Amino acid sequence: MDPTVAACQIEVADLAPETNVATVVDRLAALDDRVDVAVFPEYALTGFVADDRIEATALALDGPVFDRLRAHAEETDTAMLVGCIEQRGDDYHNTLAYVTADGDLTPYRKRNLWGSESEWLTPGEERVVVDTPAGPTGLLTCYDLNFVHESAAFLDAGVDALFVPGAWPATHAANWRLLARARALDGVRWVVACGRTGRKDVADARVSEYAGRSLVVRPDGVVAGELAYEPDTLVRTLDTGV
Repeated sequence: MDPTVAACQIEVADLAPETNVATVVDRLAALDDRVDVAVFPEYALTGFVADDRIEATALALDGPVFDRLRAHAEETDTAMLVGCIEQRGDDYHNTLAYVTADGDLTPYRKRNLWGSESEWLTPGEERVVVDTPAGPTGLLTCYDLNFVHESAAFLDAGVDALFVPGAWPATHAANWRLLARARALDGVRWVVACGRTGRKDVADARVSEYAGRSLVVRPDGVVAGELAYEPDTLVRTLDTGV
């Protein structure tokens, strides 16, 4: 049976993990039973600000938040991809966690940091391919989309799909769509790109507007479905025979 994927486009509350966890769990609970895997935006669990407040916001992958998400994945038989600021020893990372329906967790730590991220976070070193209902799937985060060599590496790995959480600026929404289509065509594979929507507006931090514009792209570059700006969920079945 062909897999069904949900791009869960949400607003993120920066510096408020408890609020974000509740949002993620509520969105997961509202999914149709046919959904095999849910993809959330970049930093879905924590948000991000470029200062030392990340220390109080960061999560551990073996902590209670991910214990709760693992349990939910097992109860609902739904895999998920969620991101956060991760604390690992003395380092902080922009990390995606792929949680299987069996509760197993695989991290991807963003390799290509953007702007002020590089002042506060440590880049990851490894590219990550996970087995998902869509087949072998490469994980990318937002700005990673810009780098053709990242896409080429997944071509060599023979992936069937790319999952791409993002927090793309609204002023460059057209580039997000263009790059998602390009990365599908690079390797003739599906791309599920889930964008953050809403606004970052916290004290002593730069205000940002996010694009939303989540989309699913076929291996031939055709957009199979997309959202506008508002919080919403895009559900598509990926025809693995394409």
